[in-house]
Amino acid sequence: MNVQEQIEEYITGQPEPKRSDMQELHHHILQVLPDCKLWFDSGKNSENKTVSNPNIGYGFYTIKYADGKTRDFFQIGLSANTTGISVYILGIKDKTYLARTYGKELGKASVTGYCIKFKNLNDININILEAAIRYGVGVTSEN
Repeated sequence: MNVQEQIEEYITGQPEPKRSDMQELHHHILQVLPDCKLWFDSGKNSENKTVSNPNIGYGFYTIKYADGKTRDFFQIGLSANTTGISVYILGIKDKTYLARTYGKELGKASVTGYCIKFKNLNDININILEAAIRYGVGVTSEN
């Protein structure tokens, strides 16, 4: 199964209304990042144990660790969680930036260092979410 098929299976496997919200968000992110690399992380480790929620990934950047090692990863992640949907904006060094810059205008969402979590797509301002995504991609594209 290729990445596109894995993404489609993951989204269609969600209950409504989460399925429709994730499908719409997937399309929005692809409009913001039309030529991005797509990823799918099943959330399972090498022993097939679940270690995280599955993630759809968008974009590409290289994480540089203090020990000099590197790892290729996605810039933006989209994941279903027990209470709604999470959008991960990775690679932002200032862990207060998202909340300070986008938190008040975003709507009914929990904003942490790199995660924007909300129950329904109708609870948030999609234009503000897209601005946060553009910012995150810009930051990780510079690194």
